[in-house]
Amino acid sequence: MKRIMLLLAVFAIAGSVVFAGGNSQTTQTAAAAPGTSVVRWSFWGAESRLKAVQQAIDVFTERTGIVVAGEPAPGTNEHFDKFRTQFAGGMAVDIVQVGGDFSNFGISDQINKAPGIEDLLLPLDSYVKSGVLDISKVDAAAVQAGTRSGILYALPVATNMPALMYNKSLLERVGAPMPNVSMTWAEFDAWLRQVQAKLPAGVYAMTDNGATVTGSVFFGYWCGDNGTDMWDGTQTHLTAADVQKYFDMWAKWRNDGLIPPAGVAADYAETSEATSSLIAGKTAVMQTWSNQITGYSNATPDDLELIELPNAAVGNRLWGQMSQMMAINKNSKNPQAAVQFLSYYINDPVVWGFLGTSYGIPVTPAGRAAILANADDSTKKQAGYLDVAGKHAGPRNPNMPSDTEWNAGLFLIYQNVAYGKITSAQGAQQVMDLINRLTK
Repeated sequence: MKRIMLLLAVFAIAGSVVFAGGNSQTTQTAAAAPGTSVVRWSFWGAESRLKAVQQAIDVFTERTGIVVAGEPAPGTNEHFDKFRTQFAGGMAVDIVQVGGDFSNFGISDQINKAPGIEDLLLPLDSYVKSGVLDISKVDAAAVQAGTRSGILYALPVATNMPALMYNKSLLERVGAPMPNVSMTWAEFDAWLRQVQAKLPAGVYAMTDNGATVTGSVFFGYWCGDNGTDMWDGTQTHLTAADVQKYFDMWAKWRNDGLIPPAGVAADYAETSEATSSLIAGKTAVMQTWSNQITGYSNATPDDLELIELPNAAVGNRLWGQMSQMMAINKNSKNPQAAVQFLSYYINDPVVWGFLGTSYGIPVTPAGRAAILANADDSTKKQAGYLDVAGKHAGPRNPNMPSDTEWNAGLFLIYQNVAYGKITSAQGAQQVMDLINRLTK
């Protein structure tokens, strides 16, 4: 059976199969040939992705004879509700699209552990050991994203990572040195000072990314690199002394003129290219996410590039913001065939020739190479960055409880320290009080 129809519902009753061809939908009666492995896969996605997925499935089936029956859901909530209901009844799909983390199953997803995940999903380590699942070329960040309690349960299809973005054209215009992709904190500090020495008055080497009204990414990264995780799902590893150290780092950069004064920084919310001091020509480098280089590049004629956050190559505390992890139902009737498809889908560049960047940037060098043939400049920069940063990742910290309130609270405290309304020591204690209140 070479052509596998996308909306194939494989049930023991009636042998009725629903499938989609192009934009039309038809109901027929069909059955896999005797002895053929049938793997059911539940996921969601736009129509363009569904067509690309079908093409990838067809190639896999032609090679292996394994039937992959796709069961798209109309949305994420429906997808997970359906899986939980069918799992309880013993009729869940073999392969399930997980999303960005395991909390979508209604369980607590903590750093390095997700209690209850072992009751739902199949451990994959034995398949890695036997060679059925190849993770030898998968980014470390991607493997970490699907690992809990030292056990691999899932792999993401694509990824996005924290990064620093700098204005290469600005540095060229003023004769400032270009940065290395990987730098220690000391090297990064020295580079900022070299850049600042070349910039005109009123332009600063670094955006003030100590905290923004909607984000605490730089703080979270610094905490992990400092060995004091902000939140691991059960507790914080920070002390007031640690937070003060962080505030003092930014205060020194501010006092030395490497970042804008508080009053100038306040003019830029740093939530998008529309509110960016870098796009406004006021700063040379900023913290962002790797995929955001596209929007920022579209907002300026200047050439923008990506580098790692300081010390990433030493501490390995970057993380991947994963796109659509895939896992196997613990009770799958065809686990080996399901794992075979997972390995193919993650690793084979043929798949990415069909998918392009519909999921994001692939988690393997071969996948990234496959999308480059027709990629625009921003996509090539993202892929190149992930080739480096993907090797320097650790587990992704869970978000702080009441994440929106946390970001807003940290931002307010950070601003009060920046304006000199409170000392860094006082601000640090207020941050600890905020964490304790949100996590009690």
